Amino acid sequence: MTRIMGLDVGDKTIGVALSDPMFLMAHPLETIKRKKASLDIAKLVEIIDREDVETIVVGLPKNMNNSIGPQSMKVMSFVDLLKKQTDKEIIYEDERMTTIQSEKVLIDMKVRRENRKEHIDKIAASFILQTYLDRRKNG
Repeated sequence: MTRIMGLDVGDKTIGVALSDPMFLMAHPLETIKRKKASLDIAKLVEIIDREDVETIVVGLPKNMNNSIGPQSMKVMSFVDLLKKQTDKEIIYEDERMTTIQSEKVLIDMKVRRENRKEHIDKIAASFILQTYLDRRKNG
């Protein structure tokens, strides 16, 4: 059964989330520690193949005035490299405030500050993906 993948691409890590097979719920999967773009992409392609991903939703970090800044450009450059390694559809989703939402969830769950770092990016990826899934479901 196919799934949709959500990505939160940062300088040091990539948060990965997957939808359920019915495309209703996003679930955090893992956080990839970035090494080199080619290795990062190889790891993503491995997950795409293993999980039968049909679409990839990538968080685009827009500024509060809706403009695209330097971090957005880095994400778009990474996506350009990813597109060379997969024929899956790739969609951008506004990721403003997802890290703040993720931090709040971890605080509410009483996760210790030193342990939040390992979870925050995959949770942010699940927020990015859930936003896309909700909009897709509601037309």
